Amino acid sequence: EVQLVESGGGLVQPGGSLRLSCAASGFTFSNYAMSWVRQAPGKGLEWVSVINSGGGSTSYADSVKGRFTISRDNAKNTLYLQMNSLKPEDTAVYYCAKYTTPIASPVNRPSSWGQGTQVTVSS
Repeated sequence: EVQLVESGGGLVQPGGSLRLSCAASGFTFSNYAMSWVRQAPGKGLEWVSVINSGGGSTSYADSVKGRFTISRDNAKNTLYLQMNSLKPEDTAVYYCAKYTTPIASPVNRPSSWGQGTQVTVSS
């Protein structure tokens, strides 16, 4: 059974940083592309970033480009999202998501999701 467990969310002031983690189990982590997706209060899902199975290729939404960095440690079965220069509009529940292929793009739909971790950016 695929399990994705996010952690690292919390309350941070504007301009601050957080690092989210996603612990994966139940599948061969290194074989699949992974993504972060977020949902702000009262809004729909917004794709944030994707990384291919080997970690050598990444892509970002324009809203986070230059501030967020996605990475993965295939030896630890863990996905990360380093978030810097956080803004109030980054406030959302952040979800880790798994694809069914080693390479994915924003147009692809993930097959599995974690339960999410809340990030609140406020002074």
